[in-house]
Amino acid sequence: MFDYVRDPQAIYEQSFATIRGEADLASLPADVSLVAVRLIHACGMTDICGDLVFSADVVTSARDALKAGKPVITDVRMVAQGIIQNRLPAANSIICTLTEPTVPDRAREIGTTQSAAAVDLWIDNLAGAVVAIGNAPTALFRLLEVLAEGAPRPAAILGFPVGFVGAVESKDALIEHAGDVPFITLRGRKGGSAMAAAAVNAIAGEPA
Repeated sequence: MFDYVRDPQAIYEQSFATIRGEADLASLPADVSLVAVRLIHACGMTDICGDLVFSADVVTSARDALKAGKPVITDVRMVAQGIIQNRLPAANSIICTLTEPTVPDRAREIGTTQSAAAVDLWIDNLAGAVVAIGNAPTALFRLLEVLAEGAPRPAAILGFPVGFVGAVESKDALIEHAGDVPFITLRGRKGGSAMAAAAVNAIAGEPA
């Protein structure tokens, strides 16, 4: 009834050939370009390269942390579910505290979102971890706050909150206030759980 490509390998190869043909990957360092390819594949937009902002050592720092067995901490289950676990180099744990039973009460107590309140439960696992935020701007803001308050430093922050309230500002805050913590983010409203998971997968070594 419909004429469309059915072969999965052909779909895979054509997709990545299109990305490499249309995206300005040459403007990026080689390791970041591999991450960019995965981000583009996750969102379908080949024009995002110019909006990527990153520390020079973010890929190396995050990859070394994963190889050392450090956890991946995510803001939402959608990011956690998008991470290809058998690609993680050291059977790394994936931590999402959003569904912990204490989170709703804590959010009401301190007057914030549950996503932000859940960040306070990251502290014990934060040192040297890879943080992937793909949904909540408030989670990224809260992470920056706890870091400023002296929380342990993660190995890298992959910051891709999405939306119309706070997303732009939270990513600008990351760029301005990450300090010595390596990061990668995408300026503007674009982002999402698929992109955050794609960044982890690329860094973990999934072939593109």
